[in-house]
Amino acid sequence: MSCPLCDAPGGAVLWENATCRVVLADEPDHPGFLRVILNAHVKEMTDLSPGARQALMSVVFAAEAALREVMAPDKINLASLGNVVPHLHWHVIPRFVDDPHFPNAVWGEWVRPGPHPPPADLAARLAAAFTRLVRAPGTE
Repeated sequence: MSCPLCDAPGGAVLWENATCRVVLADEPDHPGFLRVILNAHVKEMTDLSPGARQALMSVVFAAEAALREVMAPDKINLASLGNVVPHLHWHVIPRFVDDPHFPNAVWGEWVRPGPHPPPADLAARLAAAFTRLVRAPGTE
């Protein structure tokens, strides 16, 4: 069976190591929407060893920190669903009070039109911030 996160990057790759990758998702309504995708085809966090879980979450937290630094969102949403694509990945989503869905989930009902405007050179700025912020053992 084919897996879209095994077969393709899942977005514009900002950073990658042997364990996982951080991609800028193609989500026009939510600029800065990141995914942290495990490179191995694993379904659940508890399928990982404690050390691998810690390494993956260190990358998720670095992605959150990079978004906060570059975009100064009102809130960050973290989600690991996998209902549609059962391949372990985390959504790291900057939220703004003027984004199309706030305060609903990004997959929920629209409240207002139009995305929050992203900063110039968003991908390059996020990649630079992320690379500087990631420091966990096993994530180099």
